[in-house]
Amino acid sequence: MMRDSEILKDKFGREHTYLRISLTERCNLRCSYCMPAEGVQLSPKSHIMSYEEVYDIAKTFVDNGVTKIRLTGGEPFVRKDIPVILEKLASLPVELSITSNAVIIDKFIDVLKSNGIKKINVSLDSLSKEKFTQITLRNQFDKVYNNILLLVKEGFTVKVNAVLMKGFNENEIIDFIEFTKDIPVSIRFIEFMPFDGNKWDLSKMVSYKDIMNKVKSHFKESSIERLQDAPNDTSKNYKIKGYKGSFAIISSVTNPFCDSCNRLRLTANGKIKNCLFSSSESDLLTTLRQGEPIEPIIKKAVLAKFKVRGGMNTLEKLQKPQLHGKNRSMITIGG
Repeated sequence: MMRDSEILKDKFGREHTYLRISLTERCNLRCSYCMPAEGVQLSPKSHIMSYEEVYDIAKTFVDNGVTKIRLTGGEPFVRKDIPVILEKLASLPVELSITSNAVIIDKFIDVLKSNGIKKINVSLDSLSKEKFTQITLRNQFDKVYNNILLLVKEGFTVKVNAVLMKGFNENEIIDFIEFTKDIPVSIRFIEFMPFDGNKWDLSKMVSYKDIMNKVKSHFKESSIERLQDAPNDTSKNYKIKGYKGSFAIISSVTNPFCDSCNRLRLTANGKIKNCLFSSSESDLLTTLRQGEPIEPIIKKAVLAKFKVRGGMNTLEKLQKPQLHGKNRSMITIGG
């Protein structure tokens, strides 16, 4: 087995200590920016990693320097063996967290606690019941909203991810921030990003600058507090003085955080993506099933990582569909 301290270091000197693992391509919501309207071709079940394979691959990454793992989907809680996966991964010396749409997370509170998972990210793109139903094509707003409150009450650290889109929910920026007045959550505004089938174009995107202009036009400048960002943080963090929660902006498009990127992604069908924007993937699962070591594939994939956004280092390149149209839909990458 290769034990190479350099296996997770790319040619720009970035150390990759954070692995995001997608457990399933399936979801119980149908958000348009994540899944194309016509749906996606799901991988056959036999192509999806078993819980043993998830553990084996994760352990290889941890043995070589990964210190943080986040589980994503699809929706990870629709996977029937999620309690087993959590228990297996919790045995590794790693910080374990999870991203969910929170539709059924209330059934797993005890499982999360017993496996030491304290940090939950919840996707919620509108505080309007009607808009929520419009974008998710499911009438589950009350369930999600109440489960966010439940997670806070149960002592979890909760971040709420909202993808902002012009003409849809950019008028809710202040409402989201007001949500943090009495509830200790972090609202994270995410710039709309291009993926296969999500009809992205720059005109739909609400930028970091747009968001801060709205914030500054509503709140006094003296009440807007810039918080210290964590190392390798993807977000710029703020809070309104006196509010229990905070808000942040993830500006992947207009102000990418590539210089300090420490993230790798593993898709549910066992492929490593070295960047969310990258259209190239490296197959770990086939090699694992053949009984061969996966470390050389990981090392090669990490060394192939571009300096910025999968090689799309300008907004002009980002606007060329041929450059990002080969990338997967978000639902099959993992949030």
